[in-house]
Amino acid sequence: MSSQRRSSADQRQDQYRILHEADLRDYLAGLPAIAARLGGVPDSWSIVEVGDGNLNLVFIVKGASGGIAVKQALPYVRLVGESWPLPLSRSHYEYLALTRQAQLAPALVPDVLHHNEPLALVVMELLERHIIMRKGLVAGTTYPRFVDDITTFLARTLFLSSDLAVSAAEKKEGIAAFAGNHALCKITEDLIFTDPYRIAEQNRWTAPWLDATAAAFREDLDLHVAISHLKLKFLSAPEALIHGDLHTGSIMVTDNSTMVIDPEFAFYGPMGFDIGAVIANLLMAYLASSGHERSPGDRRAFEAWVLEAVEGVWTEFARKFLALWRGEAKGDAYPVTLFEGEAGAARLEAERQRYMERLFQETVGFSAAKIIRRILGLAHNIDFELIEDAKRRAVCEARSLRLARAMMVDAASFRSIGDVTKAACQVRDWQPDFA
Repeated sequence: MSSQRRSSADQRQDQYRILHEADLRDYLAGLPAIAARLGGVPDSWSIVEVGDGNLNLVFIVKGASGGIAVKQALPYVRLVGESWPLPLSRSHYEYLALTRQAQLAPALVPDVLHHNEPLALVVMELLERHIIMRKGLVAGTTYPRFVDDITTFLARTLFLSSDLAVSAAEKKEGIAAFAGNHALCKITEDLIFTDPYRIAEQNRWTAPWLDATAAAFREDLDLHVAISHLKLKFLSAPEALIHGDLHTGSIMVTDNSTMVIDPEFAFYGPMGFDIGAVIANLLMAYLASSGHERSPGDRRAFEAWVLEAVEGVWTEFARKFLALWRGEAKGDAYPVTLFEGEAGAARLEAERQRYMERLFQETVGFSAAKIIRRILGLAHNIDFELIEDAKRRAVCEARSLRLARAMMVDAASFRSIGDVTKAACQVRDWQPDFA
């Protein structure tokens, strides 16, 4: 890199601007550790913008020795454009979340190599062998390590940032550190908990087949009460540091590795929101699967695996969470001095079971909310969107909405995760009136 190029990069490194290929090349060349990781001369580096999400720019940069991923926040919602501004501070919260998650759940998030807060930029290790899980699920691929890895991530990040594991002071400091991420929370509050249940300009669905269902959801007061309960929980329960957007597009996988990415929605919120998001995305993959069949029944083995994964996500999470509670409970909640002796230990164990029962009910409801927003709201997913036949897609979506409404309005009837998968199986072959 010439001295003139380096000087230009140094002068501008703390001034926000949207980075394009040449500017990014100059900037990275001025970072010795990153340049050494890439290898070769900067002009030889390959830089490709690959962001397919709703908010940010994502670049893959490769050199003679290796590669990196570079993520830069845009000052607006990429999906919509400049008419929907967003604060760049979300990149800072993503950086905070990634570094904290790396401490709590090592080897399950990408390594952060560099962070520039004014540029709203994070440089991370390149997960070159991994693919976005949602793409693999659409293709009918199964991932044998996924359940073990994602439940380790969930149990450790949620338990170890909660009042069960840390002092009240440490917990409050954590809440304060992420409290400024309210603009991203507002997106969730509107797009997940409000807009799908009212007339909203940016809502969309597979018309005309889902027109009646969308209208019915806008008039369904039982559904409105249930979603309002969940929204209040989201607004008012800083239980733990949650990822905040833990769908299968925020998980990268291989046969023997799982990595959680994109925690820019992170804040202290209800645990069930993260668990429910994972379960919801698996349920959508299951109910979208028939739309991707090349011949009837050719994806049944895949669908069986997905249902096993749904059950495994809850059962393994609960087992690992309880094991942490029994072995690493150092927080101010449920102080052990109040539960001494055999009788105290038994009573505390009963309280743990009640805690998990409540968490399961909330997980069921949040899962339903995540399904509904992906079908009737603004941001959809490729599980359904890549079903080319629109009517066939609508059938899969109608089944998902039928399941989600039952899970939300009558969450208490789902006493176990087996009840959820049983209901999913039953709705899998249900035919809506328009089919």
